[in-house]
Amino acid sequence: MKFEELKEQVEKCNHCHEKFGFLPHPVFWGDKDSKIMQISQAPSNTVHEKMKPFTDMSGKTLKYDWYQISDEEFYDTRNFFIGAMAHCYPGKDSRGNDKAPPKVCFDKWILKEVELVNNEVYIIIGAKAAKAFFPNKSFEELVFNNQEINNKLAIVLPHPSPLNKKWLRDHPKFMEERIVEVRNIIKNVIRSQK
Repeated sequence: MKFEELKEQVEKCNHCHEKFGFLPHPVFWGDKDSKIMQISQAPSNTVHEKMKPFTDMSGKTLKYDWYQISDEEFYDTRNFFIGAMAHCYPGKDSRGNDKAPPKVCFDKWILKEVELVNNEVYIIIGAKAAKAFFPNKSFEELVFNNQEINNKLAIVLPHPSPLNKKWLRDHPKFMEERIVEVRNIIKNVIRSQK
């Protein structure tokens, strides 16, 4: 399958319509030659409405505080392929939390995207996404050490959600040291000529 064909199929996908109880809106952002492939959990309701990834509070933290890059750099598809374990917002559970992304999306789309995108670096965001790629490692081990996917550098980050403040408080070295290393890697990659 070619990249453009995959993109077209993802954007038309409504596989989870009955499961969600509302019309899914697959969010697809990236190019086959994006330098960084970023994979998180699933779009938020805000992203579902705006159809642009990380346009919520998590996005502000990720782009401006952690990466310290502009929207122009982040949304430039030459720089970032912005994917997720599910391309669609999965809705809320009975407690008002976002539902887990359906595994079918990861199996059906994300693994193909990982094969087809000619990236230099992977960034995996959040414990659920990290477990899918690295099922036998602890989350702390993944976050504080560089990993590999397809023989390329893979970086694992905690989710930048406001709900994740406890993890960040419990792991102060993430903000003091690790995110500085990650930020430098990202800036070097996006500002280099591919």
